[in-house]
Amino acid sequence: MSHKKPVTITTLNKFKESSEKFTCLTAYESTMASVISQSGVDVILVGDSLGMVIQGHDSTLPVTMDQLIYHLECVVNGNEGSHIMADMPFMSYATDDLGLENAKKLMQAGANSVKIEGGEWISKMAQVLSDRGIPVCAHMGLTPQTINRLGGHNVQGRDPSQKEKIITEALALEKAGASMLLLECVPGDLAQHITKELNIPVIGIGAGVHTDGQIMVIHDLLGISCLKKPPKFVKNFMKDSSSIQDAIKKYVMDVKSHKYPSKEHTFN
Repeated sequence: MSHKKPVTITTLNKFKESSEKFTCLTAYESTMASVISQSGVDVILVGDSLGMVIQGHDSTLPVTMDQLIYHLECVVNGNEGSHIMADMPFMSYATDDLGLENAKKLMQAGANSVKIEGGEWISKMAQVLSDRGIPVCAHMGLTPQTINRLGGHNVQGRDPSQKEKIITEALALEKAGASMLLLECVPGDLAQHITKELNIPVIGIGAGVHTDGQIMVIHDLLGISCLKKPPKFVKNFMKDSSSIQDAIKKYVMDVKSHKYPSKEHTFN
């Protein structure tokens, strides 16, 4: 199915208010964007994950703004009503002026919102952008752009002090003007607590079933992950599907019916 009208921030807020789950998937080119949007996915993320799944790097760090914009424009051309979120690549928002200029480029290229990684330190950036009409999704928990500091793809928020810090910073980002929050690789109970505390939609990846929305990398969903050992939260929806379209629709149905992610996909 295709969306009768575009999915907006208002749409996602209404999903949260009515406790209706929404779905997100990554896309990097026109054809897949068309398939994803026609299959009923609410949000398409043009992610800097393209550095790994498209370019073959071992991290997201090499992705440039020009490369992100190229893939964004391809996705925009194929999209049919899904909300398009675009990642701001590594160091593209190192200063307020740089972040504002790069966010402008993404919005002019067709993005409906931008995603930035970090905790309370990105609060000012979130405010600067939101004050100028640019919706921001703040990405917390495991943040791939800081993988060298984190020391690997480790679950975040298990330590009590770290847990409290994540909660405090999530609230600060909402207050600063973030329109959405994405939590990656955090315990399910922590994600549930934050989702209840915040008025803005919370998207999860490796964060349990209780977030307002779920996101997956399309390659993971199709069982063609670039990683030798896919993360715990990954489910291969192609395994019991006859086509890519069927796999994506199964993902949408399982998210909306609270079947995915299950306990086996959730960190404690």
